[in-house]
Amino acid sequence: MKPEESLTAIPAGPDGLAGPDGAAGVRENEGAVPPAGTSQKGRGASKSRALAQSFSAFRHRNFTIFWIGAIASNTGGWISNLTVPYILFSLTGSAVWVALATVAQMGPAVFLGPWGGYVADRFDRKRVLLTTQSIMAAVGAAMWLVWAGGVHNEYVLLGLVCLMGIANGINMPSWQAFVNDLVPRDDLPSAIALNSLQFNAARSLGPAIAGVLLAAFGASWAFFLNTLSFTCVIVALAMVKPLHRSGTLGTEAGIFRQFGQACTYVTRQRGILIAIILSMLVGLLGHPLYQLTVVFADSVFRVGPTELGLMNAALGIGAVLAAPFVVGWSRKMHRSSLVFWGMLSYGLAMVGFGVTEHYVLGLVFLLAVGACFLAVFTGINTAIQMIVAEGLRGRVFAIRHMLFMAAMPAGALLQGFVADRWGVQLSVVLAGTALCVAALAIRLLLRANGFSRLDDPQDIG
Repeated sequence: MKPEESLTAIPAGPDGLAGPDGAAGVRENEGAVPPAGTSQKGRGASKSRALAQSFSAFRHRNFTIFWIGAIASNTGGWISNLTVPYILFSLTGSAVWVALATVAQMGPAVFLGPWGGYVADRFDRKRVLLTTQSIMAAVGAAMWLVWAGGVHNEYVLLGLVCLMGIANGINMPSWQAFVNDLVPRDDLPSAIALNSLQFNAARSLGPAIAGVLLAAFGASWAFFLNTLSFTCVIVALAMVKPLHRSGTLGTEAGIFRQFGQACTYVTRQRGILIAIILSMLVGLLGHPLYQLTVVFADSVFRVGPTELGLMNAALGIGAVLAAPFVVGWSRKMHRSSLVFWGMLSYGLAMVGFGVTEHYVLGLVFLLAVGACFLAVFTGINTAIQMIVAEGLRGRVFAIRHMLFMAAMPAGALLQGFVADRWGVQLSVVLAGTALCVAALAIRLLLRANGFSRLDDPQDIG
């Protein structure tokens, strides 16, 4: 269970101007029709330059090493992420137990946010990540040894998942902020996009591998590979040399006072505030579907672990397939438009998945869900990265992470309860409908203080 998503867009500045009141302006030549006589060769060269810009972060050794280690490690994490709910549902037959795994994994981050944000801004982020990843590796090893030793108890498994969540609660703000330390600011949009690409590639590979392992060899091998995968990111972290110095926060105020300062800052930065609210809505209404695929496989499609692995892989494959288009759109439209249309489509895809009883059609809708998740978090995470003042980056991401992690288990418990009481299909249809309604309400009611604030300029502090 490794760090979650992180994605892309273009910085507000010379390429994306905004007025003094914070309202986003129009980028130069944005949406303009090419002048008459523009050759196909010229347009082809423009596309080639855009593609090169999308992968520009790979020009930097530090980021490339980190990216390779992260994709290997996250693949192992997604193997475990499928194995845990599969085991719990097999042991209990309850969607609520599947939701409890989400609570155990995500819940600690809600309470540890002030410490995680303080650590990310106060100490060297590379050392923080080496420490937290080593602790998570030890917990992963304990999970493997316990299961291989024959202790097949849902309470023990849930306790180990909770320990993993505690370590990840400290880890996550530093992880999110660390990407900024590896590349120059001009290449930050590319780094965010590629970081998302590796996460979603791992999301497609991990569950597919887990499905085969669970069907052929059992959960022990899945837990073992997850444990082994931590070594990849630990070695990568040991090799990289960050470009930017981190850990500059002073000690003149206590942890909670400094965290309170960050909370006040977020309420004044409307672009960051709306980004956090939107991430909470996705966590509450959209993300629980990732856990409920276990219930769909058993109760709706009547398929085994291999097909379950393909269902979860489809979520990642959808994001990977959408990545080039999302990167291209982010250079032609504002983040606000990308997030709005992505969120609306996310809800519609969930409704489609909820009503179908055909496995193959369900895979198609899951591909769409994965693509929309990428689009939404592309705009949300990049808006925060590009707006936030550097001295508050770790604490602001801690707030975003806290609230997203609070929304996810709340949504998982609510949807798990509805699934147990009235059926998992109705649960997903209701959640998808609510996501669509929320997107339309924010667009129509908040107007200038809604999605458009995602295009606010950088706060230089």
